[in-house]
Amino acid sequence: MSITTKKALAQSLKNLMKKSTLNQITVKDIVLDCGVNRQTFYYHFKDIYDLIEWIYKKEAVESIADFKSYGNWQQGFLIIFEYVEKNIDFCTNCLNSIGREYLDRFLYDATFDLLIGVVNEVTQGTSVKEREKKFIADFYCYAFIGIMTQWIREGSKEDPQDIINDLNLLIDGNIKKVTAKYI
Repeated sequence: MSITTKKALAQSLKNLMKKSTLNQITVKDIVLDCGVNRQTFYYHFKDIYDLIEWIYKKEAVESIADFKSYGNWQQGFLIIFEYVEKNIDFCTNCLNSIGREYLDRFLYDATFDLLIGVVNEVTQGTSVKEREKKFIADFYCYAFIGIMTQWIREGSKEDPQDIINDLNLLIDGNIKKVTAKYI
């Protein structure tokens, strides 16, 4: 029952964000849309931003868990793009509000987790230090976040697969080359 209630609250927030900015939405609005009381909301979440964080974690971050290798990182990135595209009103609203840090954190957590898996795979059995691995993953992570946020700002018109193909041209082989410089 708990997960069902959380999902219902999440859907209510997303529905409201199609019509209003995040800054205009209150817990009262969410519970009215969802048909539950305020206590129910606060039983599950401490505030609206906690709900946003839960949405990103449950709906998107967990969906890329199987795509953290050198051979399939593109599929993980595509899943992130598809999630944002499917939830474009929600993500755009977060991007353009005080909730931006939650979108940024979601994008960072999702892409860093994916990229550190790739970097760890490529550097397995080498002398590359953890700090260096993190730096490499951060570099590519922040590049992806910049591309993603610009894509959202521009109305998400470009086909995500085209962006992934471009990223593949830039990244393919480069992570191996970069990590070799640290050895």
